[in-house]
Amino acid sequence: GAMTYNAVHTYVCPLALAGYALFTGKHLPLLLALVWIAHIGFDRGLGFGLKYPSRFKDTHLDPERHRVGSLR
Repeated sequence: GAMTYNAVHTYVCPLALAGYALFTGKHLPLLLALVWIAHIGFDRGLGFGLKYPSRFKDTHLDPERHRVGSLR
C-alpha cells in the first residue's frame, strides 16, 4: 500500500505530464497535471506525507520522526 500511495503522491509524474502537455500543446493533460499537483499539495498541507512501510500513518511529515534523539 505504501509503495502505491507514494508513487501517486510524488511530483515526478504530474510534472512529466505537465511537460508533455506544454510540449504538445494539449490542454487536458495540463489541467489533469495541475489538479494532481494541487491534490498532492493539499494532502501535504493536511499532514499526509509519503508513507513508510512500517505503518500507514508513519509519514515523512510525522513530527516524531524529526525529534532530536529519535532512534527511528
